[in-house]
Amino acid sequence: MFKSRKSILIVMACLILVAGSLLVFNTRVQEWVGWHASQFYSWLKVQVNPPEKVEFSASSDSTQELPQPAVTTLPSSTPAVQETGQPQGGDAPTSGSNSLPAFMELEGATYFSQHNRWNYCGPANLAMALSYWGWEGTHDDIAHVVKPYQKDKAVMPYELVDYVQTQTELNALTRVGGDLRLLKTFIANGFPVIVEKGPYFRDISYRVTWMGHYQLLTGYDDARSIFIAQDSYIHANYEQDYAELVDQWRSFNYTYIVVYPSTKRNDVLNILGENGDEGQNYRLAAQKAVDEIYTLEGIHQFFAWYNYGTNLVYLRDYSGAADAYDQALTLYNQLPEDNTIRPYRILWYETGPYYAYYFMARYQDVIDLATNNSIDMVRDDEPALEESYYWRGRARVAIGAQEEAIDDFMTCLTYHPDFTPCVEELNALGIFP
Repeated sequence: MFKSRKSILIVMACLILVAGSLLVFNTRVQEWVGWHASQFYSWLKVQVNPPEKVEFSASSDSTQELPQPAVTTLPSSTPAVQETGQPQGGDAPTSGSNSLPAFMELEGATYFSQHNRWNYCGPANLAMALSYWGWEGTHDDIAHVVKPYQKDKAVMPYELVDYVQTQTELNALTRVGGDLRLLKTFIANGFPVIVEKGPYFRDISYRVTWMGHYQLLTGYDDARSIFIAQDSYIHANYEQDYAELVDQWRSFNYTYIVVYPSTKRNDVLNILGENGDEGQNYRLAAQKAVDEIYTLEGIHQFFAWYNYGTNLVYLRDYSGAADAYDQALTLYNQLPEDNTIRPYRILWYETGPYYAYYFMARYQDVIDLATNNSIDMVRDDEPALEESYYWRGRARVAIGAQEEAIDDFMTCLTYHPDFTPCVEELNALGIFP
């Protein structure tokens, strides 16, 4: 009896071992276990070290207690801006008629979802915009070019524009400082518009956090104060509230992208008016940011200061931009340490502070921001942020840390193969990857 029971236990143990081995070596089981283990590890890292609790810091010789704004004009070091500034609340001047229809909806864009793919809103929205003009590719075609590494955290507006100009027969441009009336004017004249904005979505750690997102607008309805959006994250024909869009759009300097056939270039420039000139566009956007600095508070004032710095970077006023970013980051540190408030991912998408601090020779600030507030801010997967590695590498070259810089440039190329800025930096150091 004892021997029989022992034999049964041995057989059962062997069966369990065999079954367990089969499961362990089964590809689907491995993927399931691996995915859930990765999710748990990411969740644990966020709980132990919440990214929203990390503050922005600068070196001791550039940090100061910055006063609240006390003036309402641009600093004299900034290129001249029109006294009237950019009209607010949907009164942007255009060369077309001042009268717009109260309702407009454009048809013909193919809807692409970004789900089941990593960080795909850029390729998805550009594919929808291109499809409106008869382009027959998919969001995967675009992603292979603009984000060759699957987990690349961010696709910049210039990368989307460059794709259109080099990979299609169409054309595209990006501008900043937009407003609701300008968006509606484009749509009323037959041009869908991509906007870049910062909504609060639930991330892969299941927390509601601020993140960058593109959205294609194909219609509007003044009676209900909504845009009709082809939102790759939510669904087709999503009703985007006007006021909510403004709040989310502000965090990206009111950036917008227009795709168009080359034959319609004059139509696009006529709608843009003086914003057709890039320099003037940034001057007007700088004035718009200044106007908001003195009328907003809290996180909206933070974004206004950040936008001001970004616009000054493009106007090559690096001193003024660095001061603006100092103020913005000081305001950030005063925000509640709450993942539903602090936009801790901002350097993943908007790299203006790197430019400003680098060209003001604040190299340690560039290194600290790229490390503490961008690369190390990633808790969920890989820090696929080629721009942050690029700028940290440049700053390290400037302080003589050449080996560390080379490591950064090589990592940059891991996350974005053939990324031209990193290739050029390596070539300058005598390395030809």
